[in-house]
Amino acid sequence: MQTQNPILDDLAHLATGAAGVVAGLKGEVETQLRQRFERWLTDMDMVPREEFDAVKAMAAKARTEQEAMAERLSALEARLAKLERPTGRAKAGKARASKPTSTSG
Repeated sequence: MQTQNPILDDLAHLATGAAGVVAGLKGEVETQLRQRFERWLTDMDMVPREEFDAVKAMAAKARTEQEAMAERLSALEARLAKLERPTGRAKAGKARASKPTSTSG
């Protein structure tokens, strides 16, 4: 759509060109910011999300295994304590055995 006024036509072309420049500038700024942000993260030794999730899963598995092993250890210690607990009969035998015998001289 053209008007009879060349000044308005020039302003319309100028506005259209400016909009294109602004859109291109926006894309360029976003690209530059993204690159700087990625460089900043790289310099800070940040790990990628995939690595973090993998280590998190490994830690969760290790914790589960450790808890299971702790339960097994408690059960084994309880069994060992029952086996080591002396009975009344064995105590009396030990007491007699440890009693020194008198020797007459």
